[in-house]
Amino acid sequence: MIHPLDDRLREEARRFRLVFACPDCASFDPSGPGEPERDEPGGARARCALGYPVAPHVSRSLDGRDEIVFCKAFELR
Repeated sequence: MIHPLDDRLREEARRFRLVFACPDCASFDPSGPGEPERDEPGGARARCALGYPVAPHVSRSLDGRDEIVFCKAFELR
């Protein structure tokens, strides 16, 4: 789900500690045989155990964005 990101949502996300990024999801595998475009330092590749792309969801930062992409399969660790 793509949602516009405004100052109100940024403030509420910080205040209520909203988590939405892949590293906070139970299905995230930071060292799996993931997507080549998501190579991490040291050669590790991040991937979703369910096969979803991680690129739209991997960053936890809300700064510099106009929208936020929520994954329909997100499950808090």
